[in-house]
Amino acid sequence: MTDLDIAEVAHRAGVPASTLRFYEEKGLIAPTGRRGLRRQYDPGVLERLALIALGRTAGFSLDEIARMFAPDGQPHIDRRMLSAKADELDRRISELGVLRDSLRHAAACPAPRHLECPTFRRLLDAAASGTVATPERRVPERR
Repeated sequence: MTDLDIAEVAHRAGVPASTLRFYEEKGLIAPTGRRGLRRQYDPGVLERLALIALGRTAGFSLDEIARMFAPDGQPHIDRRMLSAKADELDRRISELGVLRDSLRHAAACPAPRHLECPTFRRLLDAAASGTVATPERRVPERR
């Protein structure tokens, strides 16, 4: 199969060409060369981009994803890292379940004002203490 031009890779992978250039800067993908001004990629880059997309969907950073590839570019995925991410997702799912249930209660709560509802007050206290943290506020675990 012949090399694919950057526009074709972007189209097939469903990402803008700017994302491909950014991934290239981060060392996640590499072009095989150029045809005129346009970057060319080996068709195998599509599988690599799919792995990157899967990693991003699971919540891995680009640096973590970069470590999932051996120097020769082949996937070399650390199973302990996958297990740790699955544990992190389990914790997040549990937190989100509590948050969902609290919001449903607050939406149907018979208290005259939300601040008078004990369940809503507990939710506020949890948010203030960081127990119910958004992904952006969450402090990474130390390993």
